[in-house]
Amino acid sequence: VQLQASGGGLVQAGGSLRLSCAYSGSIFGIAAWGWYRQAPGKQRELVALITTRGTTDYADSVKGRFTISRDAAKNTVYLQMNSLKPEDTAVYYCNARRGLNDNWGQGTLVTVSS
Repeated sequence: VQLQASGGGLVQAGGSLRLSCAYSGSIFGIAAWGWYRQAPGKQRELVALITTRGTTDYADSVKGRFTISRDAAKNTVYLQMNSLKPEDTAVYYCNARRGLNDNWGQGTLVTVSS
């Protein structure tokens, strides 16, 4: 599966952005879709996850502010980010997990100014 992330940009604190991850190719065996982020000098961390059954999970730091969703008809996974904070600044990556294998898209930079 190939993943293409988009939607990043510069936003003021308190603002919103919606990231999109368009996927193509075979999704057979994909169990979950996720958004991860990596801030400068930090490890990549899970932000949000949605399984093929629609179950979602979020990092504590984004609960109540971010929403992950998937539109199967459009082959796209979204991350709606509201009430953004400067600490949300990072490169965001979309991910598709098939068994023990991770497929990654290129990152999209989100910068939140204070």
